[in-house]
Amino acid sequence: MFAAERQAMIVEMLQRNGSVQVDALARELGVSAMTIRRDLVKLKEDNKIERCHGGAVAKHEEIYADKQISHQGAKQKLARVCALLVSEGDTVFLDAGTTTYEVAKLIKDVKGILVVTNDLEIAQLLKNSEAELFICGGSIQKSTGSMFGRYATQMLADFKFDIGFFGAASVNEEFEVTTPTSEKMWLKRNTPKQCEKAYLVVDKSKFGRQAMTKINHLWDYTGVVTDKEFDDKERERLKERNTVIIGVE
Repeated sequence: MFAAERQAMIVEMLQRNGSVQVDALARELGVSAMTIRRDLVKLKEDNKIERCHGGAVAKHEEIYADKQISHQGAKQKLARVCALLVSEGDTVFLDAGTTTYEVAKLIKDVKGILVVTNDLEIAQLLKNSEAELFICGGSIQKSTGSMFGRYATQMLADFKFDIGFFGAASVNEEFEVTTPTSEKMWLKRNTPKQCEKAYLVVDKSKFGRQAMTKINHLWDYTGVVTDKEFDDKERERLKERNTVIIGVE
């Protein structure tokens, strides 16, 4: 068994069980405890797990309250740029997240818009606004207030949006957008394809990080709204892929 395959199995076990012990992994995978420890070091370096005494625990998403105060000033700046992209009468998809929550605050009084979201906090904000509101169902991740899974994805499958705004937990060095929650992947991967214009909205803290599950790439969006400053090499790579970066200072 290749190391990458073994490490993928370890992450899968963590997602299923929450935690694993080195000795149990060694027996399950038929390798030495030293090999398992090397695997755990690599997974920790890739930001896919958290280490604990004698083993590892699953990498969980931040709870909503922590996300809300993290880099709040940057999120508000990004949201102001996004709000300028919304027009009267648009059908808007807002992905679950605290950055898109800031977008919701700024567009809630735009005339004639319909907002579709999988975020309970955004829905709560908009329920007394002028915006028409549609919320998709599905499993609820209580720590973040987001809805995901097969039912949520199926419910959105027939929708078409004028514009959509999407968040992300992390963007790695290959410009892959990733999430620590594998069940969210399908909704986050498919819904941008249903938007006439789809924007990824991420502050600079999300870059250079790796989560377990790949969603897509930066160039799979109409544009990326971010305050990250790319170096010359990064800009060249993005240019080759015709990636549109909307910079925010």
